[in-house]
Amino acid sequence: MDEEQNDKPLTLKEMLQSVLAAALGVQSGKNRSRDFSRGKPSHFIILGVLFTGVFVLTIYGVVRLVLHVAGIG
Repeated sequence: MDEEQNDKPLTLKEMLQSVLAAALGVQSGKNRSRDFSRGKPSHFIILGVLFTGVFVLTIYGVVRLVLHVAGIG
């Protein structure tokens, strides 16, 4: 069973979990080795850039909301 999974590319769910775990700094060694053996660097780069963009926009939106509620913005 493990040999069959070693040949399959990572699913979108697996890649998203890896990107989120890496962002939090809690990636397990097992998943890290899986990512390096089965994943494509370009997919992780794209997901990482997208995650960073969504994260920045979310923080920006929360700050704007807080400033608006406080009557400053």
